[in-house]
Amino acid sequence: MQAQVVSLYRHPVKGFTPERLDRAELVAGQCFPCDRLYAVEDGPSGFDPEAPAHIPKMKFTVLAKIPTVAKARTAYDEATGIFSAKAEGLPDFSGDLRGDEGRRGFETWLATLLDGEIKGPLRVIAGSGDYRFMDSRGGYVSVVNLASVRDLADKLGRPVDPLRFRANLYVEGWPAWVENDWTGRMMRVGEARAQVLKPIVRCAATHVDPVTAERDIELVKALFDHYGHMFCGVYLKVEEGGAVREGDGVVVI
Repeated sequence: MQAQVVSLYRHPVKGFTPERLDRAELVAGQCFPCDRLYAVEDGPSGFDPEAPAHIPKMKFTVLAKIPTVAKARTAYDEATGIFSAKAEGLPDFSGDLRGDEGRRGFETWLATLLDGEIKGPLRVIAGSGDYRFMDSRGGYVSVVNLASVRDLADKLGRPVDPLRFRANLYVEGWPAWVENDWTGRMMRVGEARAQVLKPIVRCAATHVDPVTAERDIELVKALFDHYGHMFCGVYLKVEEGGAVREGDGVVVI
């Protein structure tokens, strides 16, 4: 069953702006490149960089908890470590998140944007080694079937922006919802080979419009009401690395 990669995205800081890419180099056993490198604690999370372990998303400034996060427009330069952020009514921010000065600067900027909506204090944290701040302990690379998103939109009678689902790869060419039955199957993604780990259980982050920052659709309830599940997309584990580009084929083996 063949399909095509329509777009690729990374999310360098958990909860913030998706960044579109032309290509990415997938590495065996690792997450999508530069995805969820950093997170921002909303009060102490208990994260230990010396012994990184999965932390629930609600410990961080994420859309499921604070829709206003979507008002920030961010970008990350992986070559320099420079992270930039813009929001209406605030001065632009730019700083190197690899160092204390840049992290403190972004924390101050973000605290202003989210004033009255945070527990605080805010603190930018980074995973050590290959650790990433994924929603799932077993999440590596996320894939969303665009036909499934369209089918959901048809059921709701209104458009649904696929970026609500914050995936790494968006794929066209499969029938709607067929991916929910692929756990354990192998998949060729561009030059890489990966195993389907499980469907992605969705949360209230999908309720937030990524453009307006409004919580305007209860998508989790809609998924359950119309399909009896709360899935949209699947997690993959890369078994053999390789490049993946826009337009590359995706084949279930």
